[in-house]
Amino acid sequence: MGTSWHCPHCDRSTTIGDNDRSESTHRFYHDTKIGLVALRSYITVCPNASCKEPSVVATLNNYKQGPIGGGHGLIIGKQLGIWGLRPDSAAKVMPPYIPPPIVEDYTEACKIKNLSPKASATLSRRCLQGMIRDFWGIKKSRLVDEIEALRDKVDPLTWESIDAIRKVGNIGAHMEKDIDLIIEVDPDEAALLIQLIEGLVEDWYVAKWKREENKRKMIELAKEKEEAKKKVST
Repeated sequence: MGTSWHCPHCDRSTTIGDNDRSESTHRFYHDTKIGLVALRSYITVCPNASCKEPSVVATLNNYKQGPIGGGHGLIIGKQLGIWGLRPDSAAKVMPPYIPPPIVEDYTEACKIKNLSPKASATLSRRCLQGMIRDFWGIKKSRLVDEIEALRDKVDPLTWESIDAIRKVGNIGAHMEKDIDLIIEVDPDEAALLIQLIEGLVEDWYVAKWKREENKRKMIELAKEKEEAKKKVST
């Protein structure tokens, strides 16, 4: 029976079977400061013919050995870390009409989400500013002023979420007046900012492209009908 899976390379959902995936476990047999540990690796190859990209993930887990002869074998315990090796982040594939600088900031924010959440939040903030300037044509000296100018162009909830990206991103972008005051940003919070950026890309760029694509199709359809009418009348 197949398992539902979403390919991070081609950004498509599919079904994978046993021939599409493989996993292996490398154990360290002696005790450590954090207990017995095992490195697990997972390789999944996208079954879509136009993709076939391998995705590689590694995790570090505690483990213990099951009762000898009991048929339990290796018992994997708490996950201590996880690393995406290929691709090296959970960044979504962006459409080609998104400006490269925005894609670069977004991709880097995804890559360092776990390594440095504060830096990731700063990149999300920069990504947001790039989107406001490119999509809305609003350019001011400060991001806070650009967001204020955007207030009457988007719905209130969207505006508040945009301002939230700015506020959290400021934690990494600007040092507090009291340098002993440390405000952390954890990976889940950095991930939330990234999801908000992805939502804005969908609501702004993708939605606009779809509207324009539908208009182009309608214009092309009208031309085809006009040509067909001319052929019938001649």
